[in-house]
Amino acid sequence: MIPLRDTIPSARVPIVNYAVIAANVLVFCYEVSLGGRQAELLIKHWGLVPSNFAVETLLTSMFLHGGWLHVLGNMLYLYIFGDNVEDRLGHLRYLLFYLLCGAAAGATQALSSPGSNVPMVGASGAIAGVSGAYFLFFPTARVVTLVPIFLFLQVVEIPAVFFLLIWFLWQLMSGVATLGSRAAVGGVAFWAHIGGFVAGMALGPALRERRSAPRWA
Repeated sequence: MIPLRDTIPSARVPIVNYAVIAANVLVFCYEVSLGGRQAELLIKHWGLVPSNFAVETLLTSMFLHGGWLHVLGNMLYLYIFGDNVEDRLGHLRYLLFYLLCGAAAGATQALSSPGSNVPMVGASGAIAGVSGAYFLFFPTARVVTLVPIFLFLQVVEIPAVFFLLIWFLWQLMSGVATLGSRAAVGGVAFWAHIGGFVAGMALGPALRERRSAPRWA
């Protein structure tokens, strides 16, 4: 299933979400410009390596990506779900929320495989946090999704709660299956996704913008 858009319009321009998307794309373009060996060194230095943990990589790793499909897939999810969450939290709180979810995701993955020497990179843990908050904030939303049905692709509307719940349960089952592994199986950091989603569900309500009720003369 490939999400295309959601059905909830944003009440204000999601400037932080756009800025985060731009930052991720620009950093990846910089990675590409370095070439193979230098890009590998960049990822090894600034990616999160559980066996050689450095606090700063909780932040830096979420702006690095391993390929075009990796970065574009992540940015698609962030574009779809991030604007509405920013709308509920406010610009600065959304930025803080995004970074905290990314850090929680990285820490969860590191704790799940402390002996791994494979660098973890990508924004998917932070975006999982955005998805967790969206799950709580917009229970009636629907996601316009491209779904393969037999030999054809169909565009259908799926309840966002169902879409995200299925996604989370898949991450959870896959994550449990990887326990004891020294690295993310298949290159997917399932526990980062799990930790990010749970962090988003916890932090979203805590950071939600309290808008004053209108006063009547």
